[in-house]
Amino acid sequence: MSEYIIGLTGGVASGKSTVEARFRALDIVVADADAAAREAVAAGSDGLAEVVAAFGSGILTADGSLDRAAMRQRVFAESAARKALEAIVHPRVRTALADACQMASSTYAIASIPLLAESGGRSAYPWLDRILVVDAAVTVQLARLQQRDGSDAALAQRMIAAQATRQERLAIADDVLVNDGALAVLDAQVLALDQLYRRLAAA
Repeated sequence: MSEYIIGLTGGVASGKSTVEARFRALDIVVADADAAAREAVAAGSDGLAEVVAAFGSGILTADGSLDRAAMRQRVFAESAARKALEAIVHPRVRTALADACQMASSTYAIASIPLLAESGGRSAYPWLDRILVVDAAVTVQLARLQQRDGSDAALAQRMIAAQATRQERLAIADDVLVNDGALAVLDAQVLALDQLYRRLAAA
C-alpha cells in the first residue's frame, strides 16, 4: 500500500498526460480523476441514479447510459446544473482516487486531477502529501491546442480561460515541472522528481 500520495495537475495542453505516462513507465501507480468521473456515473451505478433523480431521464441514451453531450450542454448553460452535477460526482471521484492510491503497490502513488485548483485544491484533497503542477506558458498551450485538436485561436483561448489561471495553479504547487521544451528535458525532470518522492515516501 502507498501511504505517500502526490496530486498531479496542469492546464489543458500543458502535457500532463505525457508526464503521467513517464511516471507509469517508472512503475508508479497513477489514479486518474477523469476515469473515476466516468465510473461514478456509469450505467447502473448509484451515481447515475442520483443524476437521473436530479435532472430527469432525458439525460439518458437509449441504452440507459449517460448522454454526455446533452449533460455537457446543460451544465455549460446553467451554473446551478453544473454545481448539482459536481455535488454528485466530485465526492465519488475523491473517494475512488484515495482508495486507488492507498491500495497502490508502488512506493508512492499519483492522483491525476486536472481540475485540482478549480475543485478546492488542498482543502478538497487533504490526503495529498504534495502537489505537482505541470506548467507551460499560455502561448505554448495555445499552440499545442491548435495543433493537437485543430482548434482555432478563439476556441483555444476560450478553453484556457474556462480553467483556473496559471497563477492559481502555481499557488497550490509544492513542485513545478516546466514542460515547454524538449522531451529529454521533461524526462530529466520526471526522473529527479521520482527520486525525490521515493526518498520522501521512505522517510
